[in-house]
Amino acid sequence: MQSTDRRTLLKLAAASTVAAGLPATAEARPSEKPRTDMTGKPRTPAELRAKLADCLGGPWPEPCDLKARVESTEQKEGYRLEYVRYEVEPGDVVAAYVLIPDGVTAASPAPAVAVWHQHAGQYDIGKLEPAGLAGSPMHHTGVALAKLGYVTICPDALCFGERRDPTQKLKPHNYERFEFLRYVVAGKSLAWKSILDMRRAIDYLAARPEVNAKRIGCYGHSMGSTHTWLVAPFEERIICAVGNCCLPTYAAIHRTHLLHCFPNFIPGWEQFGDTPDIVGLIAPRALHLNIGETDDGSPIEEVRKAMPVIADAYAKAGAADKFSHFIELGVGHVLSDAMWAKASAWFERHLRS
Repeated sequence: MQSTDRRTLLKLAAASTVAAGLPATAEARPSEKPRTDMTGKPRTPAELRAKLADCLGGPWPEPCDLKARVESTEQKEGYRLEYVRYEVEPGDVVAAYVLIPDGVTAASPAPAVAVWHQHAGQYDIGKLEPAGLAGSPMHHTGVALAKLGYVTICPDALCFGERRDPTQKLKPHNYERFEFLRYVVAGKSLAWKSILDMRRAIDYLAARPEVNAKRIGCYGHSMGSTHTWLVAPFEERIICAVGNCCLPTYAAIHRTHLLHCFPNFIPGWEQFGDTPDIVGLIAPRALHLNIGETDDGSPIEEVRKAMPVIADAYAKAGAADKFSHFIELGVGHVLSDAMWAKASAWFERHLRS
């Protein structure tokens, strides 16, 4: 379900490549990247993960004190809604909603799911959508999961919700470009910052007495799906992940001249692999991916080639049964009933059993 806002966003992203001194188009790259070192020896997952970390921007800082606080609480039908704030880096405060199912307490903790919101050019919405407070009911997934008995957290990503330009000088899409380029010139990437922030959300969940810290998963749609397969290789406390409708490969990006949201772009990674190679680093922990066949943000030709790459990584990790995918025919960029059924069943299997 590619919206006009999304298409406008992707056009605007092209301007940032010019601002960075890069050509607006790129020569097509081969879809099959060599996954070997200079001697021709296949790189191990640990070696690939280290290369990925370097491309992202290097090591993350030691976690600071969360300084977490609950600012308000509201009883909803079947769950308690808390508005919380915590620090991801010193002075960098993230606002989030935490949904706690009725009957879940410190004495009776529950599994938890972090829900990463979508992009869609909805800079003003961010966390509000999965928390059920704005946006499309289709994506009120934090609420749906809370009603299934999971503690959920729905934080704002950088540039969204309460994390837009604090100076109010830049319009939202320009502030996102500003942050992307600010991290690039610092030798990092916006994906590096996103991973840092998401790991702090997991820190927050793990510290909540109502959460079974050994049973944490994450879910995301669109940009939230990208965030899911970006954070999971580096966060072993996430034992189950579900991504909905976002697996753009660099091969597809080059073939179709596809512009996409900034977290998908990791400087230098293409010399080592493509996005499916990142996804494969989640193995052996449980992963399910939903894809709409007609979603032009994830061209299906390359998606179909990607799935065996990911499956092979899981097989080599001795966890072939921990990876699953579902391509829904005739469906675009949505969370359909069939997709949600797959997602909720995956969480039930891997977070409850």
